[in-house]
Amino acid sequence: MKIPGFDMKKMMEQAQKMQEEMQRSLKEIRVEASSGGGMVSVVMTGTKELLSIKIDAEVASGDLDMLQDLIVAAINECGRKVEEAIKQTAMKNLNLPPGLL
Repeated sequence: MKIPGFDMKKMMEQAQKMQEEMQRSLKEIRVEASSGGGMVSVVMTGTKELLSIKIDAEVASGDLDMLQDLIVAAINECGRKVEEAIKQTAMKNLNLPPGLL
């Protein structure tokens, strides 16, 4: 059954274009999070690629277990911030109202 004015190929091309735009947008996102009052900070992209880790010299020369916990906490917090940024980007790209996703 054909629907007048409906072009499946055109719709699929538009969906592909939207997906490509979303991937580009996610790669451009930069999110930073820290733990231990800024003793450890990390930067991640919207695709959750870890770009950098900064560790304060004071904590680096201290308790190794604490340092490891601070790194894990900073990375996990950054991941949560990326998820929020992804939602915001999706709403913007799809012209959705806030709170819908």
